[in-house]
Amino acid sequence: MRKVKNISKVNKVLITGISGSGGSYLAEYILLNHKNIEIHGLSRWHSTSSNNNIKKIKNKIKIHECDLNDFASTINILKLIKPDIIFHMASYANVRASFVTPTTVLNNNIIGTSNLFESIRILKIDPIIHLCSTSEVYGQVNKKEVPIKENNPIRPASPYAISKVAQDFLAQNYFKSYKMKVIITRMFSYLNPRRTDLFATSFAKQVAWIEAGLQKELFHGNLNSIRTIIDVRDAMRSYWEAAIYCDYGEVYNIGGIKKISVGNLLKKLIQMSNKEIKTSEKKSLLRPTDVTLQIPDTSKFYNKTGFKPQYKFDDSIENLLNYWRVEAKNEVLLSKNKIIQND
Repeated sequence: MRKVKNISKVNKVLITGISGSGGSYLAEYILLNHKNIEIHGLSRWHSTSSNNNIKKIKNKIKIHECDLNDFASTINILKLIKPDIIFHMASYANVRASFVTPTTVLNNNIIGTSNLFESIRILKIDPIIHLCSTSEVYGQVNKKEVPIKENNPIRPASPYAISKVAQDFLAQNYFKSYKMKVIITRMFSYLNPRRTDLFATSFAKQVAWIEAGLQKELFHGNLNSIRTIIDVRDAMRSYWEAAIYCDYGEVYNIGGIKKISVGNLLKKLIQMSNKEIKTSEKKSLLRPTDVTLQIPDTSKFYNKTGFKPQYKFDDSIENLLNYWRVEAKNEVLLSKNKIIQND
């Protein structure tokens, strides 16, 4: 049943990883739809490359330099802000890269989350804490387990997924041990133009680059994985609704309605292009182990919140491709300017 918490007392929101691809969209959603709320964000000094994600809104939010792996830094920032809601989105989230640098991913994602929860406990503040987990925690499921429910066995298939399982379990432990207001969501695949390591974004970027003459061939990994897809703008709205409507200590799957294979999504993008797109599998894009069936049962979340995706799949795909067409044009202009300067 949809039952709203008392959000009249929500004055400050903290987004960890606000300059990331998801955190920036969440900040934009809150700014547009909840204008009375003060938005704070954590960003590390070495995250400057992603600050482009928040360049349009940086004057409307408050950015704090903080590395969650630094416990003193974390506790000092939380003491200063005293947020009413925390959206914990800061993570190294590249699945394939986690096989290359597993220790870095594990240390960052687990210790940073532990420091966040410990800081909240020590300071005795009482925010709503939304932990953004992932469908990757389920790993490779059996066909009989589809659609995947929240109580499905956990079988992480990558160092990244293992780190998210640890985050997930830490959140559950702090709820049980200290009654913290923790809500866990496990997001399935979404379309996010700002996150280039996602397969759909990589495809769209390459199609746009080929159209602009910046690239000759599109490279891909495994095309057989089957996913449901949701637009990042719907995904970030769902995070807000999770914080407002969902029960503390509970886990919720979130995903889209559209079911499609990675290969068919690639075909869809190619069909939208007016250029001939040649494709080729690249071994370096294949994971040592892969998750090929990610179809969620989202009824628990949808029933609790009344949430419904607003963006149609075709519109989301078009938005994704057009975003990278603009970036391709900018890249062409940049290249021309460099040639002129060198002359």
